[in-house]
Amino acid sequence: MSELTLFLIRVAYLAILWIFVLSAISVIRSDMFGARVPEAARGAAEPRGRAPRSKTKTKPTKRRGSPTHVVVTEGSNVGERAELDQAPILIGRGTDAAIRLDDDYVSTRHARIAASGDEWFVEDLGSTNGTYIGSVRITQPTTVTLGTQVRIGKTILELRK
Repeated sequence: MSELTLFLIRVAYLAILWIFVLSAISVIRSDMFGARVPEAARGAAEPRGRAPRSKTKTKPTKRRGSPTHVVVTEGSNVGERAELDQAPILIGRGTDAAIRLDDDYVSTRHARIAASGDEWFVEDLGSTNGTYIGSVRITQPTTVTLGTQVRIGKTILELRK
């Protein structure tokens, strides 16, 4: 082979190596700090099959027997809780999470608990390891009631009065 061919192969190899290194750094950064969402897309993106959300927050009506908080019952953060009147509740490892979990199997923005009318829903936010109700992995917003166990990583949460 000519010297020019060997030189071009070396340059191409180095370029591919740098692309791999930079993409690995990008994945690590997004896992640690969360993905950046453009300002214009924050309000525009709505899940398919739902009516657009109104700009005003609708709080669930207080009924007797309805849950008032979510609490960690098993895992490294036992006893940590968040009041449901601050809904929606973000759960994950990120600093913006209402319930911050120190669990290696939890994503930065792992799940969200929100209300719709008198019902509470848990929604997985595209986490790597998933969100489970009992032993069933959820793929869409799912209704939760008092005492329902929601497993995120090695942590179990419950809605309580």
